[in-house]
Amino acid sequence: MTADAHSANERVEGLTALAERLTALLALDCQAFEAHRPHEAAERGEETAKLANLYRHESARIRGDISTIKAASPQRRLKLAQVVESLDAVLARHGRALHAAKTVSEGLVHAIAREVAVQRGAGSAGYGPRGVQAAAPASTSTAITLNRRA
Repeated sequence: MTADAHSANERVEGLTALAERLTALLALDCQAFEAHRPHEAAERGEETAKLANLYRHESARIRGDISTIKAASPQRRLKLAQVVESLDAVLARHGRALHAAKTVSEGLVHAIAREVAVQRGAGSAGYGPRGVQAAAPASTSTAITLNRRA
């Protein structure tokens, strides 16, 4: 085996291992979102982001110079292709799960904001200087503070 083949095999094996680990983490995140436990996915967020960034850099480097893996064995390149295909499938599933979680979260925020506006609107009318009940303020905007860890 030449030095180029050895180096190419190592690069392909490294990228394969990275893609497998990233796929596993994203699959766990999908399961957490689907089970309505997004906090579990958030606990792995830093590691997932780090691996995703590393994968992005490595795959861009290979796309920029395909000769870096050309000398790798066909079996290793095939395995890499299969792992990348699995990663793509999990990424699509992850995107759907994130979209669903985002939609639910936004719906909850809007429902809470509407309820707060209704609650404040009902009790916001007071009495004027002559004992006459004053009209409620025209503005119904309400500030809401969200806890990112909730």
